[in-house]
Amino acid sequence: MRILAIHAHPDDVEILAGGTLAQLAAAGHQLTIVSMTPGDCGSKHHSPEDIAAVRRAEAKLAAALIGAEYICAEFRDMAIFNDDAARRKTTEILRRVQPEIVITASPADYHCDHEATSVLVRDACFAAPAPNYACGTAEPLPAIPHLYFMDSIEGMDRDGRPIQPDFIVDVSGTFDRKMRMLACHESQRLWLKEHHGMDNYLESMEKWTRERGRQAHVTYGEGFRRYPCHPYPQTELLAELLGSVKTGVF
Repeated sequence: MRILAIHAHPDDVEILAGGTLAQLAAAGHQLTIVSMTPGDCGSKHHSPEDIAAVRRAEAKLAAALIGAEYICAEFRDMAIFNDDAARRKTTEILRRVQPEIVITASPADYHCDHEATSVLVRDACFAAPAPNYACGTAEPLPAIPHLYFMDSIEGMDRDGRPIQPDFIVDVSGTFDRKMRMLACHESQRLWLKEHHGMDNYLESMEKWTRERGRQAHVTYGEGFRRYPCHPYPQTELLAELLGSVKTGVF
């Protein structure tokens, strides 16, 4: 099965869904990881072009650890907007990948790029099967794909209110791989320390993943929500593929 994980920046997918993607890869599914931007604003010491090149390479290396393809959509940091051009560009990426499942950013999160990505991907899933929606050369999807949202960072919205997932995936068995994937993003260490005040992004990720796991009575967990609106598919396909999903435990 073809599965697309698409988030705003290099490392967002690894932080929020790396363990789940590692499970899906081990089960033989075809994975593509997309970052909307190359992280071009993520440095105080390098030019946008230089840090973007570094971060693309890091993202490609991380994806390769689970046999996934990496694509950068080549938007720019703080410049992802829900407009016509961006919607068509995002739809063309979906048509290129032809996913049956799409996993994307939470609609509510701390960062404008995260929230804009969520809206664009949601609407691109709707548009991708429509043959009269012109956006490039790739063939339309045969149907609207299953759409899931990852957790927000720290599982909260902008006002600090918890966002509860529909289900939590037990990623205890793939947490080491998740950690290795995130560690590929070495350039993030200095940036997050200088800009976010985070001394160790690996430890922060572990803390958040452990907290989700605690809710499901496992060591490590990743939370997801299925988009519930018509006419998006409403079957629990992602849960069925994973088999180790914990539900109804919050």
